[in-house]
Amino acid sequence: MSAIDVVVCDDHPVVRWGLKQILESDVPIGRMGEAGSAPELFTLVRTHDWHVVILDISLPGLSGMDALRQIKHERPRLPILIVSVHPPEHYAVRTLRAGAAGYLTKITAADELVRAVRTVVGGHKYVTSEVAERLAIDLERPFDRPAHEALTDREYQVLCLLGSGRTATEAAVTLCLSVKTVSTHRTHVLQKLGLKTTAELIRYVVEHDITCDGAHLARNGTSPV
Repeated sequence: MSAIDVVVCDDHPVVRWGLKQILESDVPIGRMGEAGSAPELFTLVRTHDWHVVILDISLPGLSGMDALRQIKHERPRLPILIVSVHPPEHYAVRTLRAGAAGYLTKITAADELVRAVRTVVGGHKYVTSEVAERLAIDLERPFDRPAHEALTDREYQVLCLLGSGRTATEAAVTLCLSVKTVSTHRTHVLQKLGLKTTAELIRYVVEHDITCDGAHLARNGTSPV
């Protein structure tokens, strides 16, 4: 395999370092770029022809999902591998639909990252058995989708946070947004789900068995790496 140019985008420097160490031990690296936010990533992507981007889904400010969509709009052939703290049932299908070339959790990244990078750089999708199962489940129920699957990614994050008992202010801090913006998303979520109050929203989360690890999106240093 010839040398590849890789960008690693994660707002935790320790995570970026770890991913780089894993890659450099088994993959011939040409150029290695680092970004801690979506704007930094956009700058790198626009100034060099990279072979692959490794992207965290939870970034401060503009989310990894938004960054994914923007990059696929500008560079549709650039493979983007998502490496996230969130389990596949939360974001894997969403990211693949948005154009991601693969989805790994940070728990399994050490074992699968090299294989995944080689696969997506080769022009293929990298789908773990767990993600494949989620895709199969998703395909089996195309006409009976719960209302929350129609939410945008930011609205889904707000649903998870408010549904786990966070206040609008706490959600705003977690997502690096203004309280006004979170309140606007809350209004849209309530409208799309046919709800009227936050209490009904919380009840909806419980009834639909939504595992709200979105509450772990905190950028205040308490979220898991």
